[in-house]
Amino acid sequence: MTSFRVQDRAGHRLDEIYVYTRERWGDEQAEQYIRGLFSCFEQIASREIPWRAIPPEFGVDGYFCRYEHHYIYWRVLSDGIVGIVTVLHERMHQHERFRDDMPQ
Repeated sequence: MTSFRVQDRAGHRLDEIYVYTRERWGDEQAEQYIRGLFSCFEQIASREIPWRAIPPEFGVDGYFCRYEHHYIYWRVLSDGIVGIVTVLHERMHQHERFRDDMPQ
């Protein structure tokens, strides 16, 4: 398995996703969704998922993909490990939220 690291902001977003999903659809669905996200992180790190560059107008270097109703953003850290930077819901996919979560 290839390594990845969940950065602080992404960890916070994952907590929010879990709580929201659990409150809305129950424990089992929340756990299943989070497991699916982590499976996607593993696929990103092993390059089983295409690495699409973040558009230049966002002003940051990195990559993204979609998992169900969320966008996952990552970059390669200085030690070569994939750093999961943030996970945003499709309805939250706004420049402001993105800029808050993606350090320059």
